[in-house]
Amino acid sequence: MDMLWSGWGDPARATPLPDTVIGLLRDMLGVKPRSAEPVTLDEIAVPESPLDPSVHRALLAVVGDEEHLRTDAESRVRHTRGKSTPDLLRIREGDMSDVPAAVVLPGGHDEVLAVLRVCADHDLALVPFGGGTSVVGGLAPERRRPFVALDLRRMNGLLDLDPISRTATLQPGLRAPHAEALLHDHGFTLGHFPQSYEWATIGGFAAARSSGQASAGYGRFDEMVLGLTLATPEGTLEVGRAPRSAAGPDLRQLVLGSEGAFGVITSVTVRIRPVPQTRVYEGWRFDSFEEGAAALRRLAQDGPRPTVLRLSDETETLIGLAQPDAIGASGLPQSAGCLAIAGYEGTEEDTTYRREQAAAVLRDCGGTYLGEEPGERWAHGRYSAPYLRDALLDAGAFAETLETATFWSRLPALYASVRNALTIALTDAGTPPLVMCHISHVYENGASLYFTVVSAQGDDPVAHWAPAKHAAGEAILAAGGTISHHHGVGTDHREWYVREAGPLGIGALQAVKRRLDPTGLLNPGVLLPTD
Repeated sequence: MDMLWSGWGDPARATPLPDTVIGLLRDMLGVKPRSAEPVTLDEIAVPESPLDPSVHRALLAVVGDEEHLRTDAESRVRHTRGKSTPDLLRIREGDMSDVPAAVVLPGGHDEVLAVLRVCADHDLALVPFGGGTSVVGGLAPERRRPFVALDLRRMNGLLDLDPISRTATLQPGLRAPHAEALLHDHGFTLGHFPQSYEWATIGGFAAARSSGQASAGYGRFDEMVLGLTLATPEGTLEVGRAPRSAAGPDLRQLVLGSEGAFGVITSVTVRIRPVPQTRVYEGWRFDSFEEGAAALRRLAQDGPRPTVLRLSDETETLIGLAQPDAIGASGLPQSAGCLAIAGYEGTEEDTTYRREQAAAVLRDCGGTYLGEEPGERWAHGRYSAPYLRDALLDAGAFAETLETATFWSRLPALYASVRNALTIALTDAGTPPLVMCHISHVYENGASLYFTVVSAQGDDPVAHWAPAKHAAGEAILAAGGTISHHHGVGTDHREWYVREAGPLGIGALQAVKRRLDPTGLLNPGVLLPTD
């Protein structure tokens, strides 16, 4: 099933906002109904494919079937850009400036190599396409030449499972739920559950350094990766012969987070774990974000660490965004403070022990136990926030997210700086925002901050958002944060990534790109500036 072309996920799950929420948006933020309805798929004027007939024949010779080489309007629309708010606003207006010339569906590694050769021979750019869930402009390359979207959905198998080593080798087009189902048949789980879980793919997780909501227990996706195969215009790169190695720099790290700029990931070998015997999620209340963050830091540093550990600030708790399925269902929470979610997965014995020990720490840090209901509500609705974003857009509001990470000592200043930057920029533009935040991933030495911004749209929503996004990026770098913790760089964050990595670092990565992709056909302008 394809994602909704003009929004997130399954169209059958789209739910309009309750009238109470629409009233709050109007009264608090000045949100007005849209002046015009979005275009329908049939109304979009899609330009003819610029693919030369000779190139079409060459690509068709590789994939062998017209079903695997698509130039029809709908297929190309569905592979236009990703799912950031600006992406959706543009496509809802019928903006097809980033439409691919064709969609190519290879059946395996060798076909990917052959497609790359055709593109190199005919000066055609190529964008790897997994679930289409990028929110940072990762699917909209610089438009200096036509490009094809390389949809990897046919490469969706479990290639190998080693129960002794507890490893699995997966193809890149495998969507996360399907991967979990295949592993579950053997008694294992990957344990990677990001908000994009229902639609994102294994290859996308690796290419963007994804981080799942259970990262406190299972780790980030890049920590799970033991080996990779990369198809490049210059041939095949295979990395990862052992769990750890001292044989030079770890080349896996060149591929992880490379966002399709160096090659196309065609297989990923990952660490797997037994399916947990039990899962328990619970809620805790803290008087302040500062108090709750101190509690999370103590668990992250000294243990015992829950499998899921996250904390909403006062505003996000008040609105109820930590439990998006419940927004508007029973009014706003009456108690102030901050909601923390702690989840435990594993054996009965281990889960019970960690839960009891962590509860003692949370209470000692000022936490009040709220029972399992808040945790279970969060678990039930944890994939619903993107649908809520679409409903806000439908109601005439602007809603977008951004995230960062830093060391614990810098976290308070980073939090205040980004909130202030967003608030000032949008207020000065005449659309005072609601800025919410939560700590979504914790480490011994630091944590990530995930911001959600809601405001009125303004006359030109995309242009209206740009200064606020720029202000947030500047605030992140100035406060010592990284420009992305798990969304990636794409084109949206490239300006700040260049400054974060520095000229020598970017120069080294550009040298790698020239070696692997001499003609610059792979995702031009994504991650790295073009020469």
